[in-house]
Amino acid sequence: MTKIIGLTGGIGSGKTTISKYIKSKGYAVYISDDEAKKLMLTAKVKKEVVAIFGCEVLDDSGYLDRKKLASIVFNDALALEKLNAIVHPKVKNHFNNWLKKQQQKGADFVFKEVAILFETKGENYCDFVLLVTAPLDVRLNRVISRDNSNKKDVLARMNNQMPEEEKVKKCDFIITNISLKETYNQVDDFLKEIENSQ
Repeated sequence: MTKIIGLTGGIGSGKTTISKYIKSKGYAVYISDDEAKKLMLTAKVKKEVVAIFGCEVLDDSGYLDRKKLASIVFNDALALEKLNAIVHPKVKNHFNNWLKKQQQKGADFVFKEVAILFETKGENYCDFVLLVTAPLDVRLNRVISRDNSNKKDVLARMNNQMPEEEKVKKCDFIITNISLKETYNQVDDFLKEIENSQ
């Protein structure tokens, strides 16, 4: 039976960096946010989103403008809930199809990267949960420089996620991502541990 390892962490924690490293080690990694972005390009999802949020969330070419949509949902919990209700079931279905393919290949473990794993009760479908964490100031600086955002906007996005201290209580393993070399060493130790648990 293929085990599912949930990989999560707050914005700016470095989940993507860890995911890429794990993938480079030969493990199958599903990036939920990337798949959600692809689904947002489909006509079906666009139609459902426009039905709720109106045509103002479209860009000049008629595609969903993710920045406009983000500015709406990250300041409105109800709007975020409505958007998630459209996208999340489709991502879940896509993941299940992907998982079947990995099982057919005989994978012992797969990783599922989800930013809001606990907020969507996704941990209930995982055998283990790996949390990537970093101090708040480190995370803030990463996101501000990465997205060219301001502190207020980044904090608003962080406030829509479960506090780090709550996530720590719910996870099985923690990677503290400050120094990349140290982080990779922690990931290597974690991978050895799960391989030995087989």
